[in-house]
Amino acid sequence: MTGAQAGVADPGQGNGKGNSVKVCNDPAPGEASCTARQTAGPDGKAAPRLSAPPSSGLTPAQIRDAYKLTGTASGGRTVAIVDAYGYPGLANDLATYRAQFGLPACTVANGCLRVVNQAGGTALPGFNLGWAQEQALDVDAVSAACPDCKIVMVQANSSSFADLGTAVQTAAKIPGVVAISNSYGGSDASDSAYGKYYNLPGIAVTASAGDNGYQGASYPASSHYVTAVGGTSLVKATNTRGWSETAWSGTGSGCSAYNTALAGASTYSTGCSKRAMNDVAAASDPSSGGISVYYPSSSGASGWGQFGGTSEAAPIIASVYALSGNTGSKATGTYANTIPYAHAGSFFDVTSGSNGTCTTLRWCTAGTGWDGPTGLGTPNGVSGF
Repeated sequence: MTGAQAGVADPGQGNGKGNSVKVCNDPAPGEASCTARQTAGPDGKAAPRLSAPPSSGLTPAQIRDAYKLTGTASGGRTVAIVDAYGYPGLANDLATYRAQFGLPACTVANGCLRVVNQAGGTALPGFNLGWAQEQALDVDAVSAACPDCKIVMVQANSSSFADLGTAVQTAAKIPGVVAISNSYGGSDASDSAYGKYYNLPGIAVTASAGDNGYQGASYPASSHYVTAVGGTSLVKATNTRGWSETAWSGTGSGCSAYNTALAGASTYSTGCSKRAMNDVAAASDPSSGGISVYYPSSSGASGWGQFGGTSEAAPIIASVYALSGNTGSKATGTYANTIPYAHAGSFFDVTSGSNGTCTTLRWCTAGTGWDGPTGLGTPNGVSGF
């Protein structure tokens, strides 16, 4: 197995992480780690694969109902996903997922699915179990939120920011791509070092906030150029919406030490002198908001499981951007992350929950309006995007 391993032991397991395990190792300097988490079994290890979707895992219909996306369509817009390493079973596993939930087929043959390497070619990198599980979560999350979206998976040669960034640039050049989802992160970093990869006005670039609670900023979510996506716990409720959300205790949040604050956030008293994480949020708690995923448990076997982490949220938000059709403008140099701040009243405001202890309460505690863990809130249809 190349690089990161699946089902990595996590001292935070069961402590705000929804009794789950991370599927990728912590990143080395200059590298990123995927932010997917899988629910754990009684032994504290990744739960064994199942022959059917877990009853507690969210379905596409539930995701679309919770975020009021039922009845919306993208008209065939394309969401690109950037991850590291290869996943030979991706097309077959995605076909199983979509057939299970009655979604239209998304295959290479019908033009809906495309899988390329970081240069846009077809010679794909070697298999890596942890990152393959990340990819399974990502394509299933896009399928759930936007069943008619086309999907491009760009597989970087490694988890280095140079390779992942090159993959982002390749994704941006593929015709039809309106959003790029990045379910990975490392420590806070400067746009002067890596921003050239994510500086894509006119394309909605989303990035996961990370799953380590309030620890400060994580890159690329801390970039001035991306939409930083935090995480929530999502459960059925008897209220008018039919769902209730709180800030997920595992979601990342914080202030960048390097990157410029978003102009749109200036009226929300973030307390950060520079870039504040996050802008928006979506379901991420592996136990209370994790989705059913058809995933590889080894290089030769796949089955059903329940996955979350802010890796779930980033592709959901990328899909909502695709559904809205509003992703900024290359001509005017407008970034998609400015759009939610112009429609701040169009979200489900998440007003409870915390992801740690902080000196400025809004950085780690959800409340009315903007807060660090959940930003402006979660999608209420597409009107906020």
